[in-house]
Amino acid sequence: MLSSTVTTHIDKELKKYPADQRQSAVMAALRFVQDEKGWIAPEDMADVAAYLGMQQMAVYEVATFYHMYNLKPMGKHTLTVCTNLSCTLCGAGDTVAYLEQKLGIKLGEVTPDGKFGLREGECMGACVDAPLLTVSNKKLCGRLTTEKIDQILADLEGGKA
Repeated sequence: MLSSTVTTHIDKELKKYPADQRQSAVMAALRFVQDEKGWIAPEDMADVAAYLGMQQMAVYEVATFYHMYNLKPMGKHTLTVCTNLSCTLCGAGDTVAYLEQKLGIKLGEVTPDGKFGLREGECMGACVDAPLLTVSNKKLCGRLTTEKIDQILADLEGGKA
């Protein structure tokens, strides 16, 4: 069951589209669910489908196609490292290795305390700042060095991000 907060956000989003195009709000609806819960369960996808009048499979296809949706709990802060060509050529592999070592987890895992999840993602459209990562799909951090990564993690630990 979608919360009243989520349905309020979806209803606002729906005003942007013709009445017969409710499915156009699917990406935003999934984002609202994830913002509230931290991830999107199959039941949430079914609820979004029902609310928007879509087939459940169509919602599932969207949720699994885009890398910004968490289909399992990924910690309080999900760190998504771009591993596409430009970022890889500029050191994304080193970024991933450093984060894995620093956090004690591998890609796709969550720290035991539930604070951090680590994922790889598709191109984030900021190749000039490679390598880069996003923090919970909200903050883009580029031109990463070990010092910048340490600062990002310290800020997240201290509640500054």
